[in-house]
Order: sequence, then structure tokens, then C-alpha cells
Amino acid sequence: MSSSPRDVLVVGGGPAGSATGYWLAEAGHDVLVVEKKHFPREKTCGDGLTPRAVRQLQDMGLGDRLDDYHRYDGLRAVAHGITLELRWPDHPEFPPYGYVVRRRDLDQLVADNTVKAGAALWTGTEAVAPIVERGLVRGAVLRRQPADGGPAVTEEVRARYVVVADGANSRFGRALGTARDRRYPQGMAIRGYYESPRHDDPWIESALDLRDRSGSSLPGYGWIFPVGDGTVNVGVGLLSTFRDFKNVNTTHLMNEFAATAPAYWGISPETATCEPTGGRLPMAGSVGPKAGPTFLVVGDAAGSINPFNGEGIDYAYETGRLAADVLHEALVTGDGMALQRYPEELDRRFALYYKVARLFAVIIGKPALMRELTRVGMQSRSLMEWVLRIMANLLRDDELGPAEAAYRAVAGLVKLVPDPAA
Repeated sequence: MSSSPRDVLVVGGGPAGSATGYWLAEAGHDVLVVEKKHFPREKTCGDGLTPRAVRQLQDMGLGDRLDDYHRYDGLRAVAHGITLELRWPDHPEFPPYGYVVRRRDLDQLVADNTVKAGAALWTGTEAVAPIVERGLVRGAVLRRQPADGGPAVTEEVRARYVVVADGANSRFGRALGTARDRRYPQGMAIRGYYESPRHDDPWIESALDLRDRSGSSLPGYGWIFPVGDGTVNVGVGLLSTFRDFKNVNTTHLMNEFAATAPAYWGISPETATCEPTGGRLPMAGSVGPKAGPTFLVVGDAAGSINPFNGEGIDYAYETGRLAADVLHEALVTGDGMALQRYPEELDRRFALYYKVARLFAVIIGKPALMRELTRVGMQSRSLMEWVLRIMANLLRDDELGPAEAAYRAVAGLVKLVPDPAA
């Protein structure tokens, strides 16, 4: 069974896929987004939307809808007995606030908005194999599972272009030859939800000096993000630059963090609302190739997560939007060479920033050094405000403040350092 050809087939209905579909539909193109699961569906995530992510959602017309969810003012950093509450910095392009939205709600909200813009969305639909003709991707074989549990139906959908947006474990991408460069850092995270009296706290919280119940240091960092619905999102993460990364028991880390979290959160095993879930996170543009003659790779499927803070939602929206821009050009002009502008634009926007972040990840992977850096940093509010601006990628182009000056100095040196991932 075969359906009529589409302009673009997007494989994956998460942040990257829905953003790609939205901007293509807004431009008047015939786009089909397929999502393996039926919405609403759970997704392991910290659920925090930084100002960069909020800006993308506002641009997609969802600013008013975000007001239905919990808004927060900035980051509360906790380490070495010191607590600093750091507001999001002023920036001409981004709002000075964020939101916490469960991914089961956020992804459906954005996907529905994509449909409203004119895209077709097939949920319960898995792209099981690419259609390749004369070396070019021309669509996919789809297996559709009805929401009522009826028998699955297999059909082919052809398209002029295909976008790979099926997440960190991207099976469809691997079928096209994408692979993660193992010289790049990889993240690992686990999270759960707990009932908490501080569920509507105006700060997301990050614990930069993890310790177990006996006071011994633990690798990684912890977070507590208030969801505003009676619960908080609690999790821990670490990077593969930690020497014993593969041997770390994240469930143990999670249990110890939950047991030693500040008492004001009121969390305990009894207040947990679900079993924690986790996963691995490809970072810093580590997956490639990101473009072929007729396909592009976006979001987590392209390894677009920020190594500084583990943020992936914003970069999923941004890479999806960039992909839609070059696909629009290709469809309007009839020149498929426009797709090669996509990896060039990614490099222009993110390559140096990710290189700085990758080298910083090496420092994060050394617990003794990281403890000393956080100990020194927590003594200075100004220094931590600079760090927040850099790690959240909220540097300003219109003025040279202390954070911008520090970053440019480091970036200038990094340009001279051989890239371990090159």
C-alpha cells in the first residue's frame, strides 16, 4: 500500500520533529510527521525550559499557552553549604524567565500546534525502514498501530525529503548510516517525580556537590525542578568524562540524592509518585552525518544536547527550525544542494561553543577538580552569574560584559587547542 508523495516526511514527533513540521507547514509545504507513540506519552527529561527554549515556543505562537504551566525566575545553586539564587540574565533576544512543563504535556502541546499550522501527524506510527532508490532516501516504510489496539498496518510513504528526528537512540538514523563519535562526551541521567510542599517554588535548583548519606562525595550533579502541580522533578546526571562512567549505578546516585536533598523540599521514598527512569544523552553535535542529499538529522538524533548543562529541548527546537529553513529553500528553488547549508549553519552557530563545552566536560569529569572549582565559584555571586550566562548559552552580541569577555578569552584559547574529537 502506498500513499501520495509528500514534500517532507519527518520521522519523530518530539521537540525537533514537531518544530521542523511546524515551520514547514507555516511555509505552506505538505509535511507529514510520524510519531511512534500515541500522545500523551512519557519522556525521560528534567522538564525545564530555559529562556532559549521559551523563545522558540513563543515564536511558534505558544507563549500564551505556556502561562498555564509553572514559571520560574532562575537557578538556585547549592554547594559546600552555600546557596545562591541566580536570576536569568537580561538579554535582548530571550525572556528573563523559564517554565517547567512535563514532557508528556509539552510534546503534545507542540505537536497539536504543528497540526494546527497545517502539518499532518500520524501517531502510533513507526518508521521501520528508509526507502532508498539510486542511493537517495525517498521516504519510509511505516508501521501504523491504531490507538484502539487493532492490527498494525504497514505502508510506504514517499517524500522529496526526509527529516530524522527520532531521538537519542535514533534507529532510523542508524539505518541511514549515522553514528555517534565516541570521542565526544556523552551524558547519563535518571529522574523521578516526588510530591513536595515547594512544588511551585520560583527557582529550579541544582546541587553541584553531591554526597551520599555518609558524607562521601558522589560524581555528577543533582537537580530539583518544581513542576507546579504538587510535584517536583528530581534527577541526577553525569558525563562520560568521569573515569568510571560505565560502572556508575545511577539508581544508587538517585536514591542518595533524594535522601540528602534539602529538607525544605520534603521529599522521601514515601512521596515518590513513580519509579525513576533514565537514559544516555549524545552531546555536542556528536552524531553525524547531519545531512545527506535528501535527508537531514535534527535534535537528539544529531547529538545536539548542550554538554554544559544537559539541555536538549532548546537545541531540538532550534535545529528543527534551521532544517525547515533549508528545506523550504530546496523546495522553492528545486535545488537540493540547499540541504548542505544545514551542517554549515550548525557549525557557524554552535561549533565553537560546543568545543569549549567539550573541553569543560573534561574538567567536570574530574571530581576533585570540580569540587575545588565549585568551592571557589560559590564564594562569588558575580562569578556564578557569569557561569550561568555561559552555561545557558545566553551570551550577548550587543555588549561585552564580564561573562562575554571571559568566554571570548577562553574561546580564543580553545581555537588554538587541537580538538580531541576532530
